[in-house]
Amino acid sequence: MAPEREGTRERQPAGATATHRPRVPRLDQPGPRRRRLLPEYDPEAFGRLSERIARFLGTGRFIVWMTFVIIAWLTWNLTAPPHLRFDPYPFIFLTLMLSLQASYAAPLILLAQNRQDDRDRVNLEQDRRQNERSIADTEYLTREIAALRMGLGEVATRDWIRSELQDLVKELDELRVDGHRPAGVFPAEHPRGRDADDH
Repeated sequence: MAPEREGTRERQPAGATATHRPRVPRLDQPGPRRRRLLPEYDPEAFGRLSERIARFLGTGRFIVWMTFVIIAWLTWNLTAPPHLRFDPYPFIFLTLMLSLQASYAAPLILLAQNRQDDRDRVNLEQDRRQNERSIADTEYLTREIAALRMGLGEVATRDWIRSELQDLVKELDELRVDGHRPAGVFPAEHPRGRDADDH
């Protein structure tokens, strides 16, 4: 084992340090940023912009402005002098602009709908969890109320104690009228006094 170690030491050039070793990518550090051919963009900002555009496309204001632009376009290209018309009668440029607007509007509307669907899905999931928590809390409270009712069923109520005391008073009155002392109602007094046992 020792000769092999010495042989490996001899293979390394003199003065070789850790800085001269070949660099391997470390796993505990972030790697270098890769260059991308496509331009980078913020998907959240683009999604908000698409929702704003889709919201504007679905309003009556957009329809009014679009109608006004088309009427002005057609009026100018029909009544202006021939050398100032930029889109003569078949209105090919107008058709191209409208198809371009439609081709961009459809994906933007779909993107806005997808974002709305994602928000609805998250809201539904939160509502479902909230409903589950509410049901669990309701079941817990129902069990607690049932346990309290069962416990209260075994507790002496005020009316029951009052009725028992009234029955005892009646029995004592009856015994007093008869002149007999009931056994066990009043303990027999000690001949030396009531406080003799307490000392």
